[in-house]
Amino acid sequence: MLAIGIDPGTAICGFGLVEMVGNKLTPIHYGAVFTDKDMLPELRLKKIYDELNVLLDEYRPDVMSVEQLFFNRNVTTAISVGQARGVALLTAANRSIPITEFTPMQIKQAVVGYGGANKEQVTFMVQRLLNIRTKPKPDDVADALAVAICGLHTAATRRWQELK
Repeated sequence: MLAIGIDPGTAICGFGLVEMVGNKLTPIHYGAVFTDKDMLPELRLKKIYDELNVLLDEYRPDVMSVEQLFFNRNVTTAISVGQARGVALLTAANRSIPITEFTPMQIKQAVVGYGGANKEQVTFMVQRLLNIRTKPKPDDVADALAVAICGLHTAATRRWQELK
């Protein structure tokens, strides 16, 4: 099964494609969509949409996992992240790709084993689980890979429960 994980954002939208065969996780492709702060908001969203479409067309993931928006004190940031999140959901919906959504705590629990883990712990475990030597940068990329891992673990658990 191939999952794409998305860490939404308008300035940096991290993505990570991870494949799971049996219990082996393999990173397929990862990176980020970057937009310039001087771009019009609608053009930033269009760039994210266009680049995610290219990824989905090329890799054809079985599922998209997206980090849920948590309450943010900065309302402007929360709104723009929510818009980027909506763009990611739309790209998957246009292709009938199933979507799973996880809170930051669920992602940390799935990857580190502790929902209160910090960013360094998450990045460390992403590197170990995927056998990646170099730290994925920026942090949004490591987060997106963690989201994909969480989605794959959830899908595997659901399949296992269905077989019972």
